[in-house]
Amino acid sequence: MLDLKVLTQALGDLEEDEVIDLLNEYVATNPTEEDALEAVGACQAGMGIVGDLFEKGEYFVGDLIFAGELLTEAINVLKPALGRGGSTVAGTIVLGTVHGDLHDIGKNIFKSMSEAAGFEVIDLGIDVAPEIFVEKAKDCKPAIIGMSGVLTLAIDSMKETVDALKAAGIDAKIIIGGNPVTKESCEYVGADKFTTNAAEGVKICQAWV
Repeated sequence: MLDLKVLTQALGDLEEDEVIDLLNEYVATNPTEEDALEAVGACQAGMGIVGDLFEKGEYFVGDLIFAGELLTEAINVLKPALGRGGSTVAGTIVLGTVHGDLHDIGKNIFKSMSEAAGFEVIDLGIDVAPEIFVEKAKDCKPAIIGMSGVLTLAIDSMKETVDALKAAGIDAKIIIGGNPVTKESCEYVGADKFTTNAAEGVKICQAWV
């Protein structure tokens, strides 16, 4: 049985070999998708430790980048368990980090988890202008549009993008995510839902389709 606290601490300590060994052993036990999502949550809690240590000055930018890569690697190990729902595509998600923001760790984690859950994800990258979201949404008619941002200015960019999508008559559910996102900012932006947790974000998207 996987000890979630040990997994969280190992990721927080950036112990790559320990994290991957723990997860490989876990996947070999054929966990359910729900149990595998708990393991993802434990890894994300480890990212919380990394963020705290970064704020205290004990970790540096390189550590943050490594932690993001380690988390993506961890999710890739868990993918077989996360994708037990079958091979049919659950729906299409257009995803991007909004204009003015260059952060992509959270976006990439959400993308990996969404793909594992059976979604087709069209990743527009970082610093994506509202018109690019609109153009891609018209082109592939996604069920869901996801916007990510870490900087406070991302909230205004999200609002601009949502306004542009609505003006263009795009009929898709909109989810926003990232550090500055709150219930209040979600209402201000005009999005349907918000999340600061990739696993929760995937569950919201699954409920929509």
